[in-house]
Amino acid sequence: MVKSLNKTNATAKMYDTLVRPVITEKSMVSSEAGKVTFMVPLSATKDEVKAAVETLFNVKVNKVNTIRQFGKTKTFRGHMGVRSDFKKAVVTLADGQNIDVTTGI
Repeated sequence: MVKSLNKTNATAKMYDTLVRPVITEKSMVSSEAGKVTFMVPLSATKDEVKAAVETLFNVKVNKVNTIRQFGKTKTFRGHMGVRSDFKKAVVTLADGQNIDVTTGI
């Protein structure tokens, strides 16, 4: 008898946890090494990101690293402004696993 894995259903919170993939030259190079980068809300934790990626993409996640980037102060037409803070999550996938971020969920 084959033991079935206990899969959880995708929730709206999981879809909200992964805002969008980061598609830059650096992230595309790291995706060849099994790392995928996502923009996530500032309140997202590593456990939430791991659960969302594993459920939505049906892959095994080894590690999640998060980076909090503070918004820059910029001048536009003589007025000072501040860009929004954001958080990125770099997800390391298990060997043999991959995610094609150029397609939708």
